[in-house]
Amino acid sequence: MALTSSHKPSKQRKAFFNAPLHIRQKFVSAPLSRDLREKHGIRRLPVHKGDVVRIMRGDWAGHEGKVVEVDLKRVRLFIEGVQKKRADGTPVYYPIHPSKVMIVKLDLSDPWRRRVIERKQKAKKEALVEEEKELEKEGVESG
Repeated sequence: MALTSSHKPSKQRKAFFNAPLHIRQKFVSAPLSRDLREKHGIRRLPVHKGDVVRIMRGDWAGHEGKVVEVDLKRVRLFIEGVQKKRADGTPVYYPIHPSKVMIVKLDLSDPWRRRVIERKQKAKKEALVEEEKELEKEGVESG
């Protein structure tokens, strides 16, 4: 997703760091697991509090847990069980980047989220139909 039409890296970074919240929500997107992908017919969704994710990279790779908090300012997720201890012994959540996780179970309690999934499914079906029409035209022209 292009935040700005500029090609300059400095302007790209500025647009990223100064992005409004409704655009930052898309920065915390993560891929769906294979079974969810087949069930819903979409590849990625923004991570929400309550989703169960599996960490795919880093020191915590293989760990599964529920998302406790999504930090849009820092573009990080806080996951149940992924904690480190401070010097005084109190546990704190370890921030995980959303590109390093995979959504294993969706929290579909939010009706808005269900609508987002339905909208993405509809758009994908329409794109497939258009692609088939283009292939048929090419087949007729070349045949």
